[in-house]
Amino acid sequence: MAGSLNKVLLIGRLGADPEIKQMVNGKSVARLSLATSQSWKDKNTGEKKEKTEWHRIVVFNEGLVNVVQQYLKKGAQIYVEGQLTTRKWKDEQSGQDKFSTEVIIQGYNSSLTMLGGGNSGGGIANDNSPTTNNKNDDLSQISNDMDDEIPF
Repeated sequence: MAGSLNKVLLIGRLGADPEIKQMVNGKSVARLSLATSQSWKDKNTGEKKEKTEWHRIVVFNEGLVNVVQQYLKKGAQIYVEGQLTTRKWKDEQSGQDKFSTEVIIQGYNSSLTMLGGGNSGGGIANDNSPTTNNKNDDLSQISNDMDDEIPF
């Protein structure tokens, strides 16, 4: 369909260590649990409120899977660009159909960039082109603002 776009941009922290699995074809896949948070002050009480959303991230690019396995741990802050995909599966216990919505990092238009700490200068692109520092410079301001807002 012309005129459509499926693009997701997220900055958040990993809620657990990455999970690396072998697929039937022998290639590896990484699954990440990413938390994004927003906070605000309640206008009536002045109390600080916070809401955290959890996102399932699936990395299919083998080069990125190796980097994820080597360098990412629970609490790491990352920036991801990918596509939303909903998959259907059957719950073995109940036999009911279940659905999972995931952000897929695969193909030329997706990327994963490590932010914060000693990793703030390095980006990992999935489009076979070098990640420029301009993207990281722009994100460093955003990530510094978010550090106090994330619950872990």
